[in-house]
Amino acid sequence: MLGMLALAELLGMSLWFVASAVSGQYQQRWQLSPAESAWLTTAVQLGFVAGTAISALLNLADIVPARRLFAFSAIGAAVSNALVLSAAGLSAALGWRLLTGLFLAGVYPPAMKMIATWFRARRGFAVGTIVGALTVGKALPYLVKAMPGATIANVTLAASAGAVLAALLVWTVYRDGPYAFPPRPFSWRLVGEVVGERRWRLAMGGYLGHMWELYAAWTWLPVFVAASVAAADHEGVRADTSAAVLAFAALAVGGVGCLWGGIVADRRGRAWLVNVSMGISGLCAVLIGLTYGRSLWLLAPVALVWGFFVIADSAQFSVMITESVPAHAVGTALTLQTSIGFLLTAGVIQLVPELVDRVGWPWAFTALALGPLAGIVSIRALVRAA
Repeated sequence: MLGMLALAELLGMSLWFVASAVSGQYQQRWQLSPAESAWLTTAVQLGFVAGTAISALLNLADIVPARRLFAFSAIGAAVSNALVLSAAGLSAALGWRLLTGLFLAGVYPPAMKMIATWFRARRGFAVGTIVGALTVGKALPYLVKAMPGATIANVTLAASAGAVLAALLVWTVYRDGPYAFPPRPFSWRLVGEVVGERRWRLAMGGYLGHMWELYAAWTWLPVFVAASVAAADHEGVRADTSAAVLAFAALAVGGVGCLWGGIVADRRGRAWLVNVSMGISGLCAVLIGLTYGRSLWLLAPVALVWGFFVIADSAQFSVMITESVPAHAVGTALTLQTSIGFLLTAGVIQLVPELVDRVGWPWAFTALALGPLAGIVSIRALVRAA
């Protein structure tokens, strides 16, 4: 069951960075600036926020069977993603990307809940596996983009096909495990009950520090790599190809990071794991700018270490959330968590190009280190409150 859900998440979440992977081609097609092309990713973030907010307010994750919610949402996201190809300009494309993000709100949080019904003692490892799979899934469009002759249509339709397969897998194979959460009737008070839990708020503080850094790093690292290669002017090195390959590697290595994080969290404790991961990833956000315009042999190791640790702790925040609220509120708590977190990411993604204009690539990522710093402070307070 863990393997099936991991595969389904990998395929379903491949829709997320489709437009980012081919953003250079969209810039040429529609004469977009870097900030305008970033909206192709930001729109997904905002759609995801809207979807998770609706789900949280209506308690969908706690009253609709997770299998049904996942399958319906994955199909909707696949269709919306494919319809981006019909867009004649940026405005129409943003509408379809927004809708894609909205449907993905029914793919990510329900999977966290579904796998939690199968694991209790090793829940950190299990959720880490799911987050690792979706991390690799988000990297897949960059791998497709790096293939010879890849076009916008190839990358887009490959991701949509994967999401349809994910829906079929969950619909036909999944069933709840022995630790299923009790069904809950609709209640407007459920969100207030979740927010009223102090341990949930402290866990959220750590999660928000993590999210401040994560999606801005994932969105802009490929652009940074391409700009760095171009600035170094390495003979025989194509900036777009090297950026796509390294972007895939830097994101995909996060899948290994999630597995490592899950194992270590179950052994050493979640708080220890998330603090170490945020400390290292925050340091990488500062150091990677020093590699700008230099050898790929210097840039690549920092990018890979950053990609490993920037996501290694992500699943553990979700586990902390499941452990900080009553069982009947787990689905709503996870959905509310992701809604707030992804709203934050939308702003930070748009902040990075502004920083590039003001201080340049060598220093633009430094501001991302503020998130992990704040997150560590919040998690230390959570430990003291336990």
